[in-house]
Amino acid sequence: MRFTPQTMLNVPASFAYHWHLHPGALKRLLPPWEKIRMTRQAEQVENGNCIGLSVPLVAGLRTEWLTEYRNIEPDRRIEQVQLKGPFHTWCQASTFESITETSCKLIDDIEYSVPFGKAGNLLGEPFVQKKLKAWFTYRHRQSKTEMELHYNYHLQKRMRILVSGSTGVIGNSLCSFLETGGHEVIRLVRSEKVASLNPKTVFWDPEHGEVDRNSLESFDAVIHLGGANIAHHKWDTDYKKKIRRSRVHSTRLLSALLATLQEKPSVFIVASAIGYYGDRGDEVMTEDSSPGSGFLPQLVRDWEQAAEPARKAGIRVAHPRIGVVLTPTGAALASMLPLFRCGLGGVAGTGKQYWSTVSIHDVVGAIHFMLINETLEGAVNVVLPKPLTNREFTKTLGLVLNRPTLLSMPASMIKLLLGEMGEALLLESTRVVPRKLLDAGYNFQQETLEDTLRHLLGRTDA
Repeated sequence: MRFTPQTMLNVPASFAYHWHLHPGALKRLLPPWEKIRMTRQAEQVENGNCIGLSVPLVAGLRTEWLTEYRNIEPDRRIEQVQLKGPFHTWCQASTFESITETSCKLIDDIEYSVPFGKAGNLLGEPFVQKKLKAWFTYRHRQSKTEMELHYNYHLQKRMRILVSGSTGVIGNSLCSFLETGGHEVIRLVRSEKVASLNPKTVFWDPEHGEVDRNSLESFDAVIHLGGANIAHHKWDTDYKKKIRRSRVHSTRLLSALLATLQEKPSVFIVASAIGYYGDRGDEVMTEDSSPGSGFLPQLVRDWEQAAEPARKAGIRVAHPRIGVVLTPTGAALASMLPLFRCGLGGVAGTGKQYWSTVSIHDVVGAIHFMLINETLEGAVNVVLPKPLTNREFTKTLGLVLNRPTLLSMPASMIKLLLGEMGEALLLESTRVVPRKLLDAGYNFQQETLEDTLRHLLGRTDA
């Protein structure tokens, strides 16, 4: 069988080819709803080097998919051939066909056959075709968006960037995005063993205030994303202290050290949250709105204030106040999907409370925008332009998945099961708009919740 998706790119063919050579490129293109994991990554895209993936089959089973690079033509063509995997045979040739000096056509020519001969073709071919169409629709849309974005800034100096929290949902996506843009990414990690084995890491222990000050010199930018997960544990007294230490204390330590460096970074980006605004009903929140009351608003205020030493030292400091992050690989959406896919999803409480959400791709895009846009500093709301209520979110997710959403979880049950955490994250209403991003000219990759969910879940043709 043969499958040949094509996409026009507003970048030169050589740029598109070299984008695929960056180590983070494959991560950017894997369909997030499939839970595919990389098990082996070639150091370079060269003939004979291999890529290994762990891919899901059925009933929780997985298999290894091993492909080898062959017949590479510099600036024009990359071919991958299956050595082992879910297909009987697989060959994917990605060609970058030049159209003009600043545009090209991406052509993925895939020839494959399914296992079990005629029976496999009869029973499995429609299923495979549907999957491939969803995979490559996502792959090509993401390729086009990210390559064109990086090309828009390709004449600017590539940065040397230090990132904490690089193994988290946002950090993992951000690092691969920055690497495909040609930036040098160094990860700030809490494992001495990892730091000793990987030259692209720096060890720190924020709990005990340990970090090699000299290792922080000469970065163009520092991005601090670390912090204990606030949604996977009840907020008892001890866990609240852990949440606070992981955000406020670590930011204060890093900020104070950056302020003393000989070669300071030009920008320090410290992740924040729309929890700053608290429960505000229908009131529209901008970056100038006052803080709310309660544990989360106070935490965020102190978290942002902890970066003050860097700000006083002349470093531009930006706080992306991030909304409910949407990605099937983690965070809130990943927790909801199993219930919604079974038709058991429904509203939380009354459903009238506002949920200000944002795609993982726009979180990454907005942070990148803050890196390069020197006018952005202080709080910057990172949410979709049009916030929706929990009821509207629920109905939209059900529509995208083609599932009913008739059930609901009473507020009393949420408070009983999840306590203060459930009340703050599920029942409180925070209607936030990204005024600063819009005023600065940021273009959202998907502007509506439905478009966001369809892209992230591979349901663009549903």
